[in-house]
Amino acid sequence: MANSPWMRLPSRWIDDHGLTQLSWSHAGGGSDNTAALMALTVIAHEIESETGVARITYDRICDLTGLSRAKLANGLNILKKIRVINSESQEARSTYTLSHYNEGAWGKFPVKSMYSSGRIVAFDEFRLRRVVELDALKLFFLFVARRDQRTNLANIGYEKIEEYSGVMRVRIKSAISFLASLSLVYVEHLPSQNSAYGVSNAYRIVGIEPRTNMATRGRNVDLFAR
Repeated sequence: MANSPWMRLPSRWIDDHGLTQLSWSHAGGGSDNTAALMALTVIAHEIESETGVARITYDRICDLTGLSRAKLANGLNILKKIRVINSESQEARSTYTLSHYNEGAWGKFPVKSMYSSGRIVAFDEFRLRRVVELDALKLFFLFVARRDQRTNLANIGYEKIEEYSGVMRVRIKSAISFLASLSLVYVEHLPSQNSAYGVSNAYRIVGIEPRTNMATRGRNVDLFAR
């Protein structure tokens, strides 16, 4: 699926505050949660567009993410626990289904733009030792879910980011900067709705509708935070 610009990602679990269940702890839970979102990225890339089913081996996921088999197993268990994926029978243990694939809201999840030389380039920078890695992935999934089709931007303030991601306000700026450094999002500066002289941030997913941006739409497009 790496040649597809994007795949559908069900977003009901994100709208239901599912990302808040993935928290950081130095006892190991944090890195397992990071591994969960890394694994979910690959699974989302490999789904069959009509069914929401992905058929991919452990070895392939490990190759694309850099995860060990043990860390991948922990991450997949978390995804099953929070009901983001369903793993099929033992006979088809390399098969995963995205929950609620054909039900309710979904977002355009980038595919092709994330790959170079057959790997997900952003994950080369992940060491599973820093909270910013988990925070950044949680915001990435949130921005995918909150992207407005009309403007091609996720226009969401820090208060809502904290509410729906569980990322503490004091860590949001660092997470966004890390995402930008990985070339996963662009940060757009828009006129503030609260001040005639202020600006607010909105977020554009790299690889999604690249021709729809502030240069083509203009800076005064009607934007309201969701």
